[in-house]
Amino acid sequence: MRIAVVIGSTRPGRKGEAVGRWVAEQATARVQAGEAAEGVEYELVDLAGFDLPLLSEPTVPGAANGQYENPATAAWARTIAPFDGYLFVTAEYNHSIPAAFKNAFDVLFVEWRHKAIGFVGYGAANGVRAVEHWRAVVANASMLQARNQAGVNVFTAFSPDGTFTAPEELVTTLRTTLGELEELTALAASRRA
Repeated sequence: MRIAVVIGSTRPGRKGEAVGRWVAEQATARVQAGEAAEGVEYELVDLAGFDLPLLSEPTVPGAANGQYENPATAAWARTIAPFDGYLFVTAEYNHSIPAAFKNAFDVLFVEWRHKAIGFVGYGAANGVRAVEHWRAVVANASMLQARNQAGVNVFTAFSPDGTFTAPEELVTTLRTTLGELEELTALAASRRA
C-alpha cells in the first residue's frame, strides 16, 4: 500500500517544502516503529519538480482515460497513478487552494479516482479553508477522505529565520490523520480490486 505525501506549493520561498518533508519523515518513522498499517509505504512527491502547463490537454481528463498528449502531464500521471492514497500538504492562498496544485489535480482524473486522501494544511489559519475547498474538489473523483486533518499555523510554527518547528499538538493530529488515511487507503484498494 503506497501513499504519496504531495507538496502542493510551487511558489519560490514556500513553507510547504519544510512542512512536507517533516510530514514525510513522521510518516516514515511511524512505519519504522511498527505503528503504521501493515505494508504501508510513504513517498514524498514535490509538485515543484513538475512543469505542468495550465490545463493544456486537448481531451478533458475525465474522458482521456489516462492517455495524455502533453509530455509534462504524462510524466505527472506516471508519478501519481501507482499510489493507493495521498496526503496533500496544501498551502492556503487567499482563503483557498494554490492554483498550481489545483491545476495538477485537474489535469488528471483516473489516477485519483476511488483512492483515499488526507490533508495537512498550512497558513495563517492552519490552512483550514484550503482543506475545506479541497474536500469539495476531490469528492468529484470519488475519493475517500480522512475526516481528521492536521494544520500548521505559519506564524507560530516558523521562526523569523524560516526554521520550522512542529508544535506537539501537530504531532498528535498528524498521527491521527495518518492512521485514518491508512485505514481508508486499504478500504479503497479493496474496493478497486
